[in-house]
Amino acid sequence: MAGAIRVHATGGADTLAYEEVEVGSPGPGQVRLKQTAIGLNYIDVYFRTGLYPAPGLPFTPGLEGAGVVEAVGEGVTDLKAGDRVAYASPPLGAYAAERLMPADKVVPVSDGVSDDQAAAMMLKGMTAWYLLRRTFPVQKGQTILFHAAAGGVGLIACQWAKALGAEVIGTVGSEAKAELAKAHGCAHVIRYDQEDVAARVAEITEGKKVPVVYDSVGKDTFEASLDSLAPLGMLVCFGQSSGPVAPFDLGVLNTKGSLFLTRPSLMAYTAAREDLLTAAKDLFGVVGDGSVKIEINQRFPLKDAAEAHRALEGRKTTGSTLLIP
Repeated sequence: MAGAIRVHATGGADTLAYEEVEVGSPGPGQVRLKQTAIGLNYIDVYFRTGLYPAPGLPFTPGLEGAGVVEAVGEGVTDLKAGDRVAYASPPLGAYAAERLMPADKVVPVSDGVSDDQAAAMMLKGMTAWYLLRRTFPVQKGQTILFHAAAGGVGLIACQWAKALGAEVIGTVGSEAKAELAKAHGCAHVIRYDQEDVAARVAEITEGKKVPVVYDSVGKDTFEASLDSLAPLGMLVCFGQSSGPVAPFDLGVLNTKGSLFLTRPSLMAYTAAREDLLTAAKDLFGVVGDGSVKIEINQRFPLKDAAEAHRALEGRKTTGSTLLIP
């Protein structure tokens, strides 16, 4: 038996219950992991509330973790007991001290990366990878807008974008977060709770606006994101922490300059193992060479997952948050 968080009915943070569960032996193509650190992500909230449907009830949430391989199932040849690994992938079940995972969804952790770092950066860091390197490949000399710049993805992405030679405009909701964003790659910071974001973007860019906006906030920032784009620009909506974007007339994309709009996901960009390994290699590389520093600013015991969710939803967290079994 091993400790795990279980959700028996979708809803608020109080639906996260700590229980003992049976893990079992790994089947063909699986590994059994003893987890040392678990990443907390906003997508976990979406599954808890039912915004994203889980495969069934009850379920254990979580998509990111790091630890040690305890046993391997039949057919697993590239991993062995004792290997340090990490993952950011379905199936759900990361909020647990031990778990089973498909072997092709975990990656070896580089010697220069700690378990805590790996658990804190896999989902957020590989999200930054696909946003900046695949969805809209950022080029040297471009100016980009990144919402929630002091969040977990934001702190990594803004550093990475700066390393790529971009000038980063970040939006934040407090002065403390503004200072954090400035220290992690943002050349300009906009207080979206106090300023007109699109107007400030136009001012900073001398009217040119930006070729891409990365938006994980959703409802509250959607209009400003569209209005911050230059003609032929791309709005990358990769989250909705303020709520889902309401249905809108696609003709708006035409009238605002033949804009592009996409709603990507990490799971699609790393579905092929080759892409997963490339993402992890690139991420470990920029962390290893110091271009990107991983900020772990909150740690909660696994049994206090509900408290961690309340902090996340209340926008009281910065950087990465870990649950520790």
